[in-house]
Amino acid sequence: MSYQPNAAFAGLFRAFTSDPQSIGIHLTQQMARQQADDPMLVSTGSDIVLFPGAGRAPSIESFRKSTRGFIELTAVSHLPLALAYLARMRELSPHDGAWQRDASNLRRHAEATRAANSLELWRDQVAVASFAGHEQKIADLVDYTCGVTIDLLDRIEKDHSLLSFECLNEAYFAAPSTSALPVPMNDVMFATFGLAFLDIVYRIGNWLRAQAIDWNRLMFLVSGQSGRPTAGVSWASNNICYLVWCASDRVLLPERVLIAPHAPSFSVAELPDAAGMAELERTYRALWLNTRLSIDVARLLFPGQRPFHFDPVPAGGMPPISSIDDRDATTARLRRIMEDPTQLLSNCVADYIVDQLYSNGNQPQKVAIPGFTNVTFPSAAQS
Repeated sequence: MSYQPNAAFAGLFRAFTSDPQSIGIHLTQQMARQQADDPMLVSTGSDIVLFPGAGRAPSIESFRKSTRGFIELTAVSHLPLALAYLARMRELSPHDGAWQRDASNLRRHAEATRAANSLELWRDQVAVASFAGHEQKIADLVDYTCGVTIDLLDRIEKDHSLLSFECLNEAYFAAPSTSALPVPMNDVMFATFGLAFLDIVYRIGNWLRAQAIDWNRLMFLVSGQSGRPTAGVSWASNNICYLVWCASDRVLLPERVLIAPHAPSFSVAELPDAAGMAELERTYRALWLNTRLSIDVARLLFPGQRPFHFDPVPAGGMPPISSIDDRDATTARLRRIMEDPTQLLSNCVADYIVDQLYSNGNQPQKVAIPGFTNVTFPSAAQS
């Protein structure tokens, strides 16, 4: 027979926090009633919602797959990386033909993307405010990336030895600039990550400022999985914390930001009805307050001890970018976000873009993006 704790002891255990009628739950409910008017901000892996408090309807904004330009730019970011994955497939199993089929499929998609790419696409269909004035250059970047990659895939089909990491690094990812390859693909990957995140920071920052949030009372919860299952579980690795903190003009107390990777999530594509959203708000408020109550109790219980002070830091101590031409730092960041499973992929650019936008008075056209601002791509119109 398996061990069972003594019933009296088990009852005492549950009386504190683990029972629906426990002291901990009752204290959480008291706090919820007293702070029902406080605003609450909840961010998931793709959306962010503000519950204004006092039963008022929530306001929601998206910042990933459902937003204009995100899929388009991310697809181009992934195109060079796909060749690295193909090289690894060939390295592991060179004779099974799987990598060749995937390479052929990738080539078809790259050709279709190149054909669909145009100034009109970026200016009139994607039409993202943070890209205004850069649409032709973005079209040139996309055409260049697709063209160079299609050409390389053609050559790989004839000479499989070109699909090795040594060859790819020398002639594609970290190649010295030539007339045929003026911009190496490491620069392209950083540039496209930077452009995509620039839109996120600009749009979410503007949305947050338009909400007229009382930052001193705000309860902020990062809920559910962000990116990889192992990533984004701390302030240092979840860039939404740094983004919101800067949007608050750095007024939001970091201690009021909680990350709960196992808490329930939501998406704009599958939102519950009004009753479901109200229940979701109650769940989030209870989670935040139940965590907060131990902080408040500790401060009253141990007044003679030095208080814990949390200093926010941007995304995981990424290598600092010293200038727009600091290729060592941008490449080091690309390696870091792929090699460190705690990092969100967007962390290679996140703190840099947030700081650039903040220091340039929230004017995206003034943000300098390595691999984009400082380079000239061949004109798509002449390709």
